[in-house]
Amino acid sequence: MSDTTASPAGFPVAWFEIGTDDPAAARAFYGEVFGWTFAPEGPYTVITTGAGHPLQGGIQDTSTELPAGTPRTYAIPCVQVPEVAAVTAAVEAAGGKTVVAPSSTPDGLTYAQVTDPAGNLIGVWTPPPS
Repeated sequence: MSDTTASPAGFPVAWFEIGTDDPAAARAFYGEVFGWTFAPEGPYTVITTGAGHPLQGGIQDTSTELPAGTPRTYAIPCVQVPEVAAVTAAVEAAGGKTVVAPSSTPDGLTYAQVTDPAGNLIGVWTPPPS
């Protein structure tokens, strides 16, 4: 298993994701309330939270086919990690659960959804190889 110990800087919350079966309504809500902008890319929409803001996110259309265990609605922080499978194993060893098993997108991004011991949902992901 890979080392899942954080560096002194830790693993960053580098993304957030909102799951909904009505992405148009989510875009309207978050755009109106927070001024976020959106770039739809098929069933996924990339969110920009403001000019010069480093944190971005996405809206996942949950009415499309997704990995087993994906909830219909959710809002979660997504932590960038070096190896998703190793982190899901560490989560389970620490008393959490894997809700969505490690999965990969066609471009090689790997992700999973886990819970902490209290049941709070957290996304973990590794960017595609360069």
